[in-house]
Amino acid sequence: MVPELSIVVPVFNEEQVIPELYERLKKVAQKISAEHEIIFVNDGSRDGTLIKLKEVCLNDKRAYYISFSRNFGHQIAVCAGLDFCRGRKVAIIDGDLQDPPELIEEMYQKSRDGIEVVYARRRQRKGETWFKKVSAHTFYKIIRKMTKIDIPLDTGDFRVIDMKVVKALRQMPEQNKFLRGQIAWLGFKSEAVLFDRDERKYGKTGYPLSKMLKFAIDGLTAFSDKPLVLVTRLGLWVSFISLLVILYALYSHFVLERTITGWTSMIISSMFIGGIQLLSIGIIGEYISRINSDVRKRPLYVIGEDNLESVN
Repeated sequence: MVPELSIVVPVFNEEQVIPELYERLKKVAQKISAEHEIIFVNDGSRDGTLIKLKEVCLNDKRAYYISFSRNFGHQIAVCAGLDFCRGRKVAIIDGDLQDPPELIEEMYQKSRDGIEVVYARRRQRKGETWFKKVSAHTFYKIIRKMTKIDIPLDTGDFRVIDMKVVKALRQMPEQNKFLRGQIAWLGFKSEAVLFDRDERKYGKTGYPLSKMLKFAIDGLTAFSDKPLVLVTRLGLWVSFISLLVILYALYSHFVLERTITGWTSMIISSMFIGGIQLLSIGIIGEYISRINSDVRKRPLYVIGEDNLESVN
């Protein structure tokens, strides 16, 4: 029988959270429908997360786990859950309990009114530094400015989507995933549900600055070619400025009979042009890297073990 609701939960080093997370998810799922499934995706955790997941799934025939052979990343873990889920409606929620599982019920009810994508928008982000709040807000402002897709501000991957959205996502094979951008690009009818995000109860975030930066670059390069346009325009402007400097130097030498000298001016101009060149090469390199990843056609992830054979 096709479940009414699937809940996809990516987890990474969440050993302490699993028992409470499961109990809260189970309570919500049962309120919505007796026909449900909860799919945990263990993204190469190095603590006892997998042991806890096995205990949960051993006692609940509607709970499943997928465990990667290594850490492949949060977005890939969500994709794995979407590959195997079967529900008419699919909820995506992180496994750190910062997003309240109880909100799934409200999002599900809204999705029954013909809304294919119901996403959770944060009113407050408790326990996060001012830098993370400002940088996240700035990123979404930039990506909305530089792309043609409308990604809602202050949202993550916490949402309830229709199975038709899941099937469309399965047809998008790019390696560098940016799911909230992909879902927005699909253009399905969307609405928001507001909530206050809680502080992290246990452990530390799996998204340090380096991963946040990579995530931002993935989002920009996946949905915008404006960085490449910027490189072209920078090249044109630098060439134009260089031409003016050359003309001025020739004018000074032959007309004013005064040769431009100075170590400082030479070094400044060389470093300026060199900086522009390195920036341009770096931007182009990011796009080439993503092309290379897609061309290799390696699998998105490798499953080390699972209990999916128990799916009815």
